[in-house]
Amino acid sequence: MNFVGALLICGLLAAVPTSAQDKVKKQAPESATTAYSYKPVLEYDPKRDAAKDIKDALAEATRTDRNVLVEVGGKWCVWCGYLDKFFDQNATLRTFRDANYVMVKVNWSPENKNERLLLQYPKADGYPHLFVLDKSGKLLHSQDTSKLEEGRGYSLKAIATFLQDWAPKK
Repeated sequence: MNFVGALLICGLLAAVPTSAQDKVKKQAPESATTAYSYKPVLEYDPKRDAAKDIKDALAEATRTDRNVLVEVGGKWCVWCGYLDKFFDQNATLRTFRDANYVMVKVNWSPENKNERLLLQYPKADGYPHLFVLDKSGKLLHSQDTSKLEEGRGYSLKAIATFLQDWAPKK
């Protein structure tokens, strides 16, 4: 059974079985107790250097054999908040995301549109917008998140499928 099917069967109501937890722990990045400590960019901040943030994320992705998930949006963006809430409420999916992707939020707002950086990627027609990069920085996928919506939120099946489809092949 694939990851999406497993998520839907358990309904994310039960805890991840111990064997799956052990597998995720092995895939997850090293703890902060090691000499190297990477902090993912999990908030939109117009003052951040987004190019440096992506460069640092790529170094972490190389070190941990993950892809980079770039989320472009802003604090003003209602759907960006819905996506954060979605991952807060779906711990198993968030764990899978974090085991397979280095997250980087890139601000897009009147204060800083990060135009120079974003010119290297396909145009985003709405926000949030997701870009998946491999650990070398190659663009693997550009995702319009409206295709992942369901009602006034996000679809568990659509997000799970997206994450599974673009996770590194290990």
